[in-house]
Amino acid sequence: MSKSDSQKSEGLYIVVSAPSGTGKTSILRKVLRMCPNLLFSVSYTTRPRRPGEKDGKDYYFITEKAFKDKLDEGEFAEWEENYGHLYGTSLKTMKEFLQNGFDLVLDVDWRGAKTLKKNYPGGVFVFILPPSRSELEKRLRGRGVESKENIDKRLAKALDEIKEIVWYDYIVFNDHLETAVDTLRSIYVAEKSKRERLASKIKEFIAL
Repeated sequence: MSKSDSQKSEGLYIVVSAPSGTGKTSILRKVLRMCPNLLFSVSYTTRPRRPGEKDGKDYYFITEKAFKDKLDEGEFAEWEENYGHLYGTSLKTMKEFLQNGFDLVLDVDWRGAKTLKKNYPGGVFVFILPPSRSELEKRLRGRGVESKENIDKRLAKALDEIKEIVWYDYIVFNDHLETAVDTLRSIYVAEKSKRERLASKIKEFIAL
């Protein structure tokens, strides 16, 4: 996988985090359809596959032993445990895409995001919020597929996660899906236009 030499500048990676019930997946799907050079970083996980999910598209579904083997080999750029299941981002895949000039969006929680921010400079960190705390609770309880106990745990966890927004670069409120999609896409476009990211092209232009 490669681009032409004239396009082989380093890719950009964007980390998007959000509590459960925020609508992050819907936002990402729409943005990815709008931005053909922005690719989704498929994570590894040990959790069971849900109806409709595809291996290699939504996640790479592997056993806990296989995950821990990869962890021991240092294959993850970041990894975390959520609700008893393990999730991790492939370091090799991430580097390959970025080095070949492709941009990546990573869907990870704040712990994984903090690891990436510390170890791999140059990323863009976006946190998505619902319109209000009451709306978040309404969305979680409106799912109707989990027990009240699990929903209460998710709500408490979500409120803890929101406290981490202080070190993210951008905050997107999802009070209207299309507006949130446009905001995230605008962040991506603006970041791609930053002078420091275009240094090689600028140098080439001036040298002509």
